[in-house]
Amino acid sequence: MAAALAEPGWELVNICDLNEDLCRERMREFGFDRFTAEYQEMLVDPSIDVIGIYTPDQMHREHILQALRAGKHVICTKPLMVSLDGARELLEAQRLSGKTVFVGQSSRFYETAMRQRADYEAGKLGDLITLETQYISDSRWFLQKAWSHREGFSWLYNFLIHALDLAVWYLPGVETVYAAGVNSSNSQREGITAPDAIKVLLTDAEGRSATVNGVYASPNFRFDVDPMISCTLRGTAGISRGGSELMYYHKYEGTDKGTVSEDFSDRKPYYDRFGNGQHHVGEYQNYIRYFATCLEEGRTPLPDLKEGLRTLAVMQAVERSMSSGRAESVREILNEFVPELLD
Repeated sequence: MAAALAEPGWELVNICDLNEDLCRERMREFGFDRFTAEYQEMLVDPSIDVIGIYTPDQMHREHILQALRAGKHVICTKPLMVSLDGARELLEAQRLSGKTVFVGQSSRFYETAMRQRADYEAGKLGDLITLETQYISDSRWFLQKAWSHREGFSWLYNFLIHALDLAVWYLPGVETVYAAGVNSSNSQREGITAPDAIKVLLTDAEGRSATVNGVYASPNFRFDVDPMISCTLRGTAGISRGGSELMYYHKYEGTDKGTVSEDFSDRKPYYDRFGNGQHHVGEYQNYIRYFATCLEEGRTPLPDLKEGLRTLAVMQAVERSMSSGRAESVREILNEFVPELLD
């Protein structure tokens, strides 16, 4: 809401939530005068061009499907879905509607992540050899939430997908996945069986690799020691590291300058505008600006539906590998659920 209200070219027409008291509270907080508890009201409103979906993960597929059938563009927060079930139906609905589905992978739109990507695309690191990503957070408070005990709760889809998406962003041709997960005693005491410490190794056909690290139900270092989300790219001509919280970006381009650190702390008020360390507002504003610009210029905003589904195939390979104890094939999963994406 804050991002849409602050971004020129966007109009916040309506919000929808089952909690009407919360809607009224947000109306007072942000200064707008309309809400609904009925999703259908938004779907039939001709003044709405785009629907943003930030509902519980298990409901995303149905809500995207309804929006497409109503002729709306869609921005859906990560994860796109919690499995590839129904993926082909979504692809067909999008084809028939001619509308765009954009996956809100907000970590791509953080200041240091955007700078890192620009340097990479400019060839400043040379050829990519390997990379490491992480999302580490002491989120034991999640264990007390009622919804974390509902069927379908997953640290993998709620948390690790941030780091995994950054990995496949740079290594889109992932073919093999090996993963190990631990369900710690902290989770077990609360009756939660989802692995809360996950290590993943991704490889592509060229032998390039990415490691993805996530730990969620145990203590972690302070962010000034170890950023919550980070991505390290190692290339033939240089290395770069971007991360959240600290707003520092580090790079070495094989020059006599050595390692260079850039400080983006002057941008912190744009991202952390509520002062609570949650940087999503700036990320969201960046990606809705990008989304609108792409549509105006006739470009496809990425990650789109197809890219989101490929990422889900990697996620399902992670799940299978943690269960089987062996490496799993992304191609086999795509062939099982959405073979058209193999073309």
